[in-house]
Amino acid sequence: MISVWRFNFIVMKPFIAFVLIIFFSVLYLYLYSTGTLGVIVNQQSLQEFVLRLDGWGPLLVILIMSGAIVMSPIPSAPIALVSGAAYGHTWGTIYVLIGAEIGAIMAFTIARMLGHEVMHRRFGDKIHIKWLQSENNMMLVVGLSRLLPFISFDVVSYAAGLTSLSYWRFALATLLGIIPASFVLAHYGSEVVSSDLPNMIVTILILGGITGIPLLIGIVVKKYVK
Repeated sequence: MISVWRFNFIVMKPFIAFVLIIFFSVLYLYLYSTGTLGVIVNQQSLQEFVLRLDGWGPLLVILIMSGAIVMSPIPSAPIALVSGAAYGHTWGTIYVLIGAEIGAIMAFTIARMLGHEVMHRRFGDKIHIKWLQSENNMMLVVGLSRLLPFISFDVVSYAAGLTSLSYWRFALATLLGIIPASFVLAHYGSEVVSSDLPNMIVTILILGGITGIPLLIGIVVKKYVK
């Protein structure tokens, strides 16, 4: 019975992924056509709306953040800033982390269900990229990519789903990688509200340092790791 259910699920995976893609595409078009998308990408408007929801505000932040990861055109930075401005740097960071982690896993799942089998059937073992031969290396790549603001968080999540990287390794690498930037963005959002200029400057410098770390690691790895 279990094997039959598993077989049906495997057969249905591409269809489920396709349905999810259609759902999120329609949802994006709905948000765009109704003007809701404009509220989401506008920090002040979103913050006012979140605060009006009182206890339901954190849930909305989490849902919007996760949706922004799956629906790539929606920027996630304004949401993180709103989370920090509305709930402070501690809870604001926690809500951002939860939303980003859920969104990343959803994107990873969609790519895994829709494209992983196709990629394997098409290329098999023909792809010989050193960093893709080990799950530990792939974890490192995913984790470091989360620290680089010019690398799309969404694209990395979808691309990782096409590899053989396991769920728990992807989730752990993503979580560890997004903690610094999530904290800095949420903290920056809270400092903007308090108009604490010295702290804002320190936050910006820390963010610059965080984004520079993986660049230095990449240089060292390229030079010394064979």
